[in-house]
Amino acid sequence: MSIEITGVPGLPEVKPGDDLAALITAALPDLRDGDVLVVTSKIVSKAEGRIVKADDREAAIDAEAVRVVARRGRTRIVETRQGLVMAAAGVDASNTAPGTVLLLPEDPDASARALRAALPKRVAVLISDTFGRPWRAGQTDVAIGAAGLEPLDDFRGRTDPHGNLLEATVTAIADEIAAAAELAKGKLDGVPVAVVRGLSHLVTDADGPGASAIVRGAADDLFRFGGAELLHARRTIREFTDEPVDGEKVRRAVSAALTAPAPHHTTPWRFVLLESPEIRAKLLDAMRDAWRADLEADRFTEQSITKRLSRGDVLRRAPYLVIPCLDTEAGQHAYPDARRGAAEREMFLVSTGAAVQNLLVGLTAENLASCWVSSTMFCRPTVREVLDLPDSWDPMGTVAVGHAAAPPRDRPVRLPDAFLEVR
Repeated sequence: MSIEITGVPGLPEVKPGDDLAALITAALPDLRDGDVLVVTSKIVSKAEGRIVKADDREAAIDAEAVRVVARRGRTRIVETRQGLVMAAAGVDASNTAPGTVLLLPEDPDASARALRAALPKRVAVLISDTFGRPWRAGQTDVAIGAAGLEPLDDFRGRTDPHGNLLEATVTAIADEIAAAAELAKGKLDGVPVAVVRGLSHLVTDADGPGASAIVRGAADDLFRFGGAELLHARRTIREFTDEPVDGEKVRRAVSAALTAPAPHHTTPWRFVLLESPEIRAKLLDAMRDAWRADLEADRFTEQSITKRLSRGDVLRRAPYLVIPCLDTEAGQHAYPDARRGAAEREMFLVSTGAAVQNLLVGLTAENLASCWVSSTMFCRPTVREVLDLPDSWDPMGTVAVGHAAAPPRDRPVRLPDAFLEVR
């Protein structure tokens, strides 16, 4: 196979409202059927008026980002509204007028489709941008928009020349073409478009799924959070979808919980996984009855009782429950006096809190939502009886687990100053 990649010089400075198709056609009069055009996102952004003042750069990043994946110093790696994970949400100060920055196209796939439709030949259009990559130094161009080309080539189910079945190979064709085209465009040469020839067999009549098909979904993303951001990503979620929870993901989160520190080289935590809807309902009904009996004994009104019992509804809405327990026979030392006995107990309680936090963070890493509720601590005998637990297992609340029904609301960063006393 022979492939020819040529930069397209002669394009003028692009301004908001310019007709990109007309500008490219004038600069490339020999455009042919079967060509693949690779267009730098910057000129698409300029034509679409995606320009803001440089003073508003941080605000622009905030507006374009849906979550922070990682940060180091002033550098933020974020997920954009388009689903792309990149530095500074793609807000770029290069190759634009002083005092301005460029935002990514609002919908790069739609931009690619519109440009393709306006060109006079049967071509494919890729819109490219520059990305850094995990575990690799340097940057390379990738496709953030695509039309007229299948962005992925799936080899799974085929065999190699040795007869081996391919089970994981999916080639990102659009990204490979975008990276190769950058060699002909260059970073400083003022050539924002390249034409690739020799790939006409990849050009399709239909626009295709677009470059959004390359974006890995959250459920399949093993590296959804940077290490420093994972703790901040853990949120309390009280509304869940009906999507079932993968028990293996919960078990991996329990493995994370087991890394918590514990006194005397013990492992004093136990985790009860309630995967059966019938068992969950039986437990929650029994807990409700126990709470009601306590509230009635306290002479609460029926209205107040109903309101207080409704706080446990989050557990009924969750498709999966985990009950962390402290095993009081797992190594606590006995002391003859109350002071040291209480300290020993508190030491193990703190350790259990660390294990619960690790569990919650582990669930977040598995893209599962969770909510810790203290309910089981108020009716421990009931929980032990319904679940047939040993008397030494002390339930430490319940963790509701599921898939979030909606993204969590933003919360301000808590600065540590108000919580510090430095000596």
